[in-house]
Amino acid sequence: MSETTPGKPRKPRKPRRAQHRRRRTTVLAAGVPLALIAAGALVYGENAQPEAAAAEVPAWATATADGFASVNSLGQNGTYGGRGGRTVTVRTLAELEKYATAAEPYVIVVAGTITMSPVGKEIKVASDKTIIGSGTSGHIVGGGFFLGPGVHNVIIRNLTIRDAYQGVWNDKEHDYDAIQMDGAHHVWIDHNDLRHMADGLIDVRKDSTNITVSWNKLSDNNKTFGIGWTENVVTDITIHHNWFRETEQRNPSTDNAAHAHLYNNVLEDTPGTAITSSYGNYSRGKTKMVLENSFFQGVKNPVIKDATASIVQRGNVFSGTSGRNESGGTAFDPKTYYGYTLDKAADLPAVLKSGAGPRGSLGTTATTTAAAAAATTLTVAKDGSGQFSTVQAAVNAVPANNPSRVVIAVKPGTYRETVKVPSNKPHVTIQGTGASRKDTVIVYNNASGTPKPGGGTYGTGGSATVAVEADDFQARNLTIANDFDEKANQHISGHQAVALRTASDKVFLDSVIVEGDQDTLLLDTAAKDRLGRVYMSNSYVVGNVDFIFGRATAVIDRSVITLKKRWDGTSAGYVTAPSTAAGRKGILIANSTLNGAVSDRTFYLGRPWHAGGDASLDPQTTVRNTTLSAAIRTTPWTDMSGFSWKDDRFAEYKNTGPGAGSASPDRPHLTDAQAADQEVTDWLAGWTPTAS
Repeated sequence: MSETTPGKPRKPRKPRRAQHRRRRTTVLAAGVPLALIAAGALVYGENAQPEAAAAEVPAWATATADGFASVNSLGQNGTYGGRGGRTVTVRTLAELEKYATAAEPYVIVVAGTITMSPVGKEIKVASDKTIIGSGTSGHIVGGGFFLGPGVHNVIIRNLTIRDAYQGVWNDKEHDYDAIQMDGAHHVWIDHNDLRHMADGLIDVRKDSTNITVSWNKLSDNNKTFGIGWTENVVTDITIHHNWFRETEQRNPSTDNAAHAHLYNNVLEDTPGTAITSSYGNYSRGKTKMVLENSFFQGVKNPVIKDATASIVQRGNVFSGTSGRNESGGTAFDPKTYYGYTLDKAADLPAVLKSGAGPRGSLGTTATTTAAAAAATTLTVAKDGSGQFSTVQAAVNAVPANNPSRVVIAVKPGTYRETVKVPSNKPHVTIQGTGASRKDTVIVYNNASGTPKPGGGTYGTGGSATVAVEADDFQARNLTIANDFDEKANQHISGHQAVALRTASDKVFLDSVIVEGDQDTLLLDTAAKDRLGRVYMSNSYVVGNVDFIFGRATAVIDRSVITLKKRWDGTSAGYVTAPSTAAGRKGILIANSTLNGAVSDRTFYLGRPWHAGGDASLDPQTTVRNTTLSAAIRTTPWTDMSGFSWKDDRFAEYKNTGPGAGSASPDRPHLTDAQAADQEVTDWLAGWTPTAS
């Protein structure tokens, strides 16, 4: 796509119309997994009537806990939450509080962002509840949940609970937790993203017991995860497959726990950030702790204990840690209480970065490893230790029209090549096997104006380092880059240099880096009338001019978009350039961060690309719940090639940071009602991306 189009005639504009159209009211289940609809047990709002329960119930609604939450005690047999009760979908604080505090069992689906009022509010959850996020759209902002004495059989899953922080790092005035338990039992906290609260992310207090905490992300917090506040020694707790990142203390701090089983967790202290760990796992008082197969990266005092406490360590990995690393005393054998399987500690960074936190589809993460193992795996290694030495050779080996998943496992190294996955090779995953997505790099340097060996030039789409034309493609834990040198090639006309081009449906980009300058990430469809859905999460996109563009229905979720200076050192650019077909959804940036080492007020969020001057297109970009740096212009949208952005669909919703701004005619914001129809799940339209 050209940055400018000199000499093009000005195309007639479409008639001006409202920029934000609500979907037809017949589509009732926006933001709700389709499995829920099939289950026939949805209730909307205060006055809706429940439908008759169907025979088939979603798998996640019947899921039960593992670990100590699965152990029968105190008159409770395992933890299954609201199973057997009605399934309700909530979008407001009033609805959430009504059902969470009710005496009856409920499965409560949170389908959107709910802001607590007042800040710090903790809903008092009653027994027999499952509270679960719809896809990745369920957010609780500015407060959390409280489980009081005797509350039992509660499941909290797949939610993001965040941002009750009151500006004081060691806050002793605001007890605003994400999840607090005082005397509760049989509680399962699973697949949540908990961050940036005023006090604890999880507090297990005052003899709470039979607790399992699994597959969560815990980050950006001081007093992170505390267990105790009692002289009694009764708490039984399992903590496994959690990713602690940039948390200072209580990771967790475990005081007077009868049995604390910690396994397969990652504790990571990233250098160069404002948050420094003071200690990792802490066994206090009379705690008996078993600590197995966990991974500690850069943590100070990674494992510490009181003289009266016990820690039995086995199979843990410590990388770049310093200070106290202690063990001693006798503990217990967890397998006398429940069964479990250990992952290798060295594999955990990759496993948790792709598997922890809210998922588009629950009930699959626990089987992801087994599913991947069952898939055909082809190994690529530059040093000859794999089946292939190039990625393209492995793609070529995939049989045409393959019916099931093929994983191309690429060992660490820099692979200077172009890769094309043709349309007749679906279900392919290209996955780096290193500890970091920076370890495996696929890179080349073609640009639009680069001469082809057989004559002519590559053109924008043809410049891609990696081109994906097959459906159900996944990329994970690697970097895809185009390192075309604009400064050295000023004699070439056409500096568009694509790193990754997709032109297919159901593309899942998970924990990747896509890096370039102009036109870095081309998200296209196989044809103008074809649907092409792309979901990118936990990733980075780097560029400067129109570097996220195309006509796909694309979501960039929980990712970092890095703004980059141009070849001559100047700061000026455009983040998105959608070319959405009418009636389709375009580009959605959600729950992410836009930043970079560029000058203030120099980047637009987007402009409308009417490819080929096609006036029938209806470009769309929505940026919501995202942190914007000061690099973003105060009027963040602009025209392109004679087409006005005001004739298309460009909007924001509840962005934060120095680049955010109030609504105005030059900066449209969605209303709450409009935003309810522009959730991640609306874009995915029934597709639930699942790592495989």
